Amino acid sequence: MAEHRWTVSRRSILRGAAAAGVVSATGAMGRAGANPGGPRVAVFGGGVAGLTAAHELAERGFQVTVYERRALGGKARSIPVPGTGSGGRPDLPGEHGFRFFPGFYQHIPDTMRRIPFAGNAQGVWNNLIAVPEARFARRGGDDFHLPLGRHVAVATTPEAFLETVGAAVSTTLKLPPAEGLFFANRLLVFNTSSDARRIGQWEHMSWFDYVGGHRRSHEFRALISRALTSIMVAAKEDIASVRTIGTMGEQFLGNPLEVGNDGALDRVLNGPTNAAWIDPWTRRLSELGVRFELGAEVRGLEVRDRRISAARIVSGGTQRTVEADYFVVALSAEQACTLWSPDVLAVRPELAAMDQLFVDWMTGIQFYLREPATISRGHTAYVDAPWSLTSISQNQLWTSKLTGFGDGSAQDCLSVDISDWNTPGVLYGKPAKECTHQEIAREVWAQMKAHVGDALRDDALHSWFLDPAITWHNGRNSNADPLLINTAGSYQHRPETHGDLENLFLAGDYVRTNVDLATMEGANESARAAVNALLDVAGSNSERCRKFTLYRAPELEPLRRMDADRYAAGLPNFFDTRL
Repeated sequence: MAEHRWTVSRRSILRGAAAAGVVSATGAMGRAGANPGGPRVAVFGGGVAGLTAAHELAERGFQVTVYERRALGGKARSIPVPGTGSGGRPDLPGEHGFRFFPGFYQHIPDTMRRIPFAGNAQGVWNNLIAVPEARFARRGGDDFHLPLGRHVAVATTPEAFLETVGAAVSTTLKLPPAEGLFFANRLLVFNTSSDARRIGQWEHMSWFDYVGGHRRSHEFRALISRALTSIMVAAKEDIASVRTIGTMGEQFLGNPLEVGNDGALDRVLNGPTNAAWIDPWTRRLSELGVRFELGAEVRGLEVRDRRISAARIVSGGTQRTVEADYFVVALSAEQACTLWSPDVLAVRPELAAMDQLFVDWMTGIQFYLREPATISRGHTAYVDAPWSLTSISQNQLWTSKLTGFGDGSAQDCLSVDISDWNTPGVLYGKPAKECTHQEIAREVWAQMKAHVGDALRDDALHSWFLDPAITWHNGRNSNADPLLINTAGSYQHRPETHGDLENLFLAGDYVRTNVDLATMEGANESARAAVNALLDVAGSNSERCRKFTLYRAPELEPLRRMDADRYAAGLPNFFDTRL
């Protein structure tokens, strides 16, 4: 990397001299890092956002310490199932929920290529593998398997688009032709909408209203209204914004040739997340001089002269003060809000609106099987499951087979995401939030069996593991790791990464990003924006972090420009006929 220089003002020299008088500066920063002369940055949160910020900063000569209260990797990490390993084998690998890496992700893959992995020419990125199909399983209905990969180009004239997409949707999903045509119209309207309309109109409408869910058939509501929201992104169709769901539809359905994508549409890692990604990442950060303090929880930020002068953390039961030149808050939205004291809000009053952001639950359970699962060669959506379940059989995709874990008898792991915790189930008539952990396991198993029958046998079940973030107390569960949902109108409540607090920067999937969804990609993108803003404030001449934008069909750009004029004139989108 090129030589790094900072433009230093008299004020920053005085601040640096004062900071130098603090023993170890940040308590845990201890030994000199790889760049002992670089400015000091305290990063609070060791999830994807925090690790990304640390990575980008360390590469540019900053001294970085990451403070994490629990475990590095955040929701993306693997979670060993305690006490299951024997005979020299590690514990069975559990997780918060399975993860996949759509081909339109660009920021995460770019980071992965910079994480060395033995035998891989492009580092951790080579651990991503394409998934060949998705299964939409029905309870008492016709299943369908959807082959994944590049398809013929969608016609780009509006008339041909409606005809070809409408026919494809109605045929694949077995919907009446009129409903296939209607959904194609909804896609066309969104894809030809200008940025002004997307923010000014579609941001404030729910997906359910946009697709006219109350006027459509049961099948349409199950597959188009509900499946695209609750199953795929853990959102509720009656509150999720059109802008967010439409943007995802534009990526998944509007780019059949995968133009500009980083890879295949649906990709997963070829092993447990920690082994394939997180552990190599933290090793690389350590090599770059990043220091980690685990068990450290930030409790408050001290403000002086429109700057953060210090942070208060609790570590090992002891409270102490952390000083640094710059502070990056890379926590989840609900955790970050606890830091917005009156002093913080006096300088950045817009952060108060974060209290209106909405979080819900999307959490995983893993079923370990004594035989391989033959449900699908990729992800399976259980369309009629009250708890909006999706799963993937992992052993078929991993290079390190499951027999190398636990007691050696588990041959597969069926990792399941539960996206609806508020709807009563089929066994106990209770929502997941009110079920014991044993009841949750039995309920999920029953809902899946109702969709795939003999593909799941009771005698093949070895054991199960529920995300430990779900804890049972006084007849109800709590969740330490909820998921941000982009509800209609919520964009105005989401902050920019930097504001009037000069040395405070925000990174997390709640920050405004181009991907506009609570994902690993959004966390990574927001961290890059935070680092770029920090470089500006620091006066650094280092190369800025690379940023990517989502694909939009260039053939539709003239229609978007026309729509900008129509929106400014108070007119609807030209194709918004509401069939």
